[in-house]
Amino acid sequence: MKALTVPELYRVCDPKQFDFSTTDELDDLAEVIGQSRALEAIQFGIGIRHHGYNIFALGPAGTGKLALVHQLLTEKAAREPVPNDWCYVNNFEQTHKPIRLCLPKGMGVRLSQDMNRLVVELRAAIPALFESEEYRARAQEIEETLKKKQEDGVEAVREAAKKKDIALIHTTSGFVFAPLHDGEVIKSDAFEKLSDAVKQRFSRDSEEFQTALTHVLRQIPLWRREAREQVVQLNTEVAMTVVAHLVDELRERYQGMDAVPAYLDRVQNDIIANVDDFRRTEDDASSGEIYTALSPSPAMRRYEVNVLVDHAETQGAPVVFEDNPTYQNLVGRVEHMALMGALITDFSLIKAGALHRANNGYLVVDALQLLQTPFSWDALKRVLRAAEIRIGSLEQMLSLVSTVTLDPEPIPLNIKVVVLGDRTLYYLLCQLDPEFPELFKVAADFDDRMDRGPEAHALYARLIATQVRRAGLRAFDREGVARVIEHSARLTEDAEKLSTHMRSICDLLCEADYLAQRQGREVVTGADVQGAIDAQIRRGGRMKERLQEMIERNILLIDTADSCIGQVNGLSALDLGDASFGIPVRITAQVRLGEGEVMDIEREVDLGGPIHSKGVLILSGFLGARYAMARPLALSASLVFEQSYGEVEGDSASSAELYALLSALAGTPIKQSFAVTGSVNQHGRIQAVGAVNDKIEGFFDICKTRGLAGDQGVLIPAANAGDLMLRADVREAVAEGRFHVYAVDHIDEGIELLTGVPAGEMDEEGEYPEESINFRVAQQLQNFAEIRHEFNESRKDHADGEPHMELIEGPTG
Repeated sequence: MKALTVPELYRVCDPKQFDFSTTDELDDLAEVIGQSRALEAIQFGIGIRHHGYNIFALGPAGTGKLALVHQLLTEKAAREPVPNDWCYVNNFEQTHKPIRLCLPKGMGVRLSQDMNRLVVELRAAIPALFESEEYRARAQEIEETLKKKQEDGVEAVREAAKKKDIALIHTTSGFVFAPLHDGEVIKSDAFEKLSDAVKQRFSRDSEEFQTALTHVLRQIPLWRREAREQVVQLNTEVAMTVVAHLVDELRERYQGMDAVPAYLDRVQNDIIANVDDFRRTEDDASSGEIYTALSPSPAMRRYEVNVLVDHAETQGAPVVFEDNPTYQNLVGRVEHMALMGALITDFSLIKAGALHRANNGYLVVDALQLLQTPFSWDALKRVLRAAEIRIGSLEQMLSLVSTVTLDPEPIPLNIKVVVLGDRTLYYLLCQLDPEFPELFKVAADFDDRMDRGPEAHALYARLIATQVRRAGLRAFDREGVARVIEHSARLTEDAEKLSTHMRSICDLLCEADYLAQRQGREVVTGADVQGAIDAQIRRGGRMKERLQEMIERNILLIDTADSCIGQVNGLSALDLGDASFGIPVRITAQVRLGEGEVMDIEREVDLGGPIHSKGVLILSGFLGARYAMARPLALSASLVFEQSYGEVEGDSASSAELYALLSALAGTPIKQSFAVTGSVNQHGRIQAVGAVNDKIEGFFDICKTRGLAGDQGVLIPAANAGDLMLRADVREAVAEGRFHVYAVDHIDEGIELLTGVPAGEMDEEGEYPEESINFRVAQQLQNFAEIRHEFNESRKDHADGEPHMELIEGPTG
């Protein structure tokens, strides 16, 4: 097989294809590149106005989901009308159920100011009216009328009694009747000397007048009640002279707003009913009034307007980004204040949530933060289902407290919610939450890669220019742009694609700009970009260097020369945070007579993942199909990753394991100057794997440190040949013939390279050429089968009483 050439190892972005010198000459990129599917989904989601068509933007973090959503929502919202203001006002009949008011934009604050002004004017005007001479005279008249009625009633009884020589005397303990003689009260000793007839007449008349007096006294509370009613009526008449005038002015100002006139009617009635609150001076109101800690006066607080959402300064529909989606931050809250050892609240302590601010607009929230915050996800679903926002106390809902709280009137909700999250969260919600598909019917799937080509290069250059200007960085020359594009392809692990992971690209631009600044350059060059890439690798390379050092010191055993039976260099990839790198690992195989089992030692000790175990089991299928169609597979083999002390997952080493297994069966050594990656199927086809660039470079670094001998190289799947974007030093070594990369399509191609022995093809009679790898493997398996047969026969003869045949162990490789 021929090794891959240098052009096949790296797809160069030629700077000469660009017709600019620096990115300053390029226009900003208005459209979003590489996200046409997500763009169409978002435009559909924000355009359709039916229930449940909210949007879930899914994709890896850093792909620009938030930026694109912000751009599209801002453009759409700017063309939409500004929503109404929302206010809460006092419910004078049921104070624990505040009433909502919906007002045109900017009118909420205006109404609040007008109500404050109304209360201030009333607190000045009402006391003045009640201090006027006219009011005093009318109140005095009512008082005198009551007094005269009381006096006239008692006097009528007194005069009637006097005509019958009985006196009505008012004492400290009440009224008493006493007999008279010649206008003088008869003393008790004189009264005793009177005749019985006189005494009986006095007693009879006294009882009669006592009844009349009792009737008069019983009328006094009624007269007082009438007087109080007259005073209340007087107060109402007096208060109405100023209240009606001021409230009528507000009614005229808010004509056409149905909710406001009805509210003003209730305000007017309540002011009249509680006019005494306005008659008190500030000193009287503050002394002994427990609510003065909340506002200057209870009257002021009672008639305030709590402007929940004010859109006076809003342009278009609101777009709200809630970065802390707690339950209260979403649906609002009712605050309490501690006063004299108790928690008190009223309608003015109701606070808006993000849903209130985004009502008739758009709300954007992060899925992970939403799900991590208790009760927030359920609260969001509840308001979307009900299409209204009901503010409730979380403490009351959980029965954590039993303090007084409010039950505000719910506010109708018309909103488009956009949730940002990764694909895993989206698929989990689809699977586990039956309400999710009903409420989020639009999935905007963001891709992390785009097709590469001349047109894409030009767009990517404009993208770089746009990001550079937004971040205030130095301009990039064409070589710098080309190097960024090449690195973008490396990030996707596909030479035919470019990365749309904007965070990684923007980080690289900033770091390259910093290096250009340190070098005193006005323009960022390709060398600065390469320096930034190298610095990123260096910052995350501690573990890579540690493992390579352990290999150099033979702590981790890896051979890069000579040959060995049943041993091959596999390639593994490690991801540690933002750093990823490849490292070789020794894979060994041992074979012996058995029952056809290929044992994965990693799996036996619970260090092998399910995908790795699947790859090992595929090897049994390959061996049985190729070598044991007409006889039993009398094989027992063990495979292991040597010096592996952590979990092994993935099937990218299954081809290497098969090579080691074939080497052990054939008794043919494998060249240790090669390393292998690639999975294999039951037909022996080599399949693509991930991180192929890191794996090649990981083995290359070991070989370079020990000295490149010209026979070292790596076998990769042919399907991965188009993914290669190798480092410059690897390409240089390949160009000089000191290192090689082979693209292998079948296991037979790989075993020939690794052993230098032909694999051998089966002829029409089902035989392989002598001395080929397949012939040797088939012969060994045939030997195992014969030995097993002889062993079984000897056991049978021994069981039948025949002489025991001694088993002679055959070769095991």
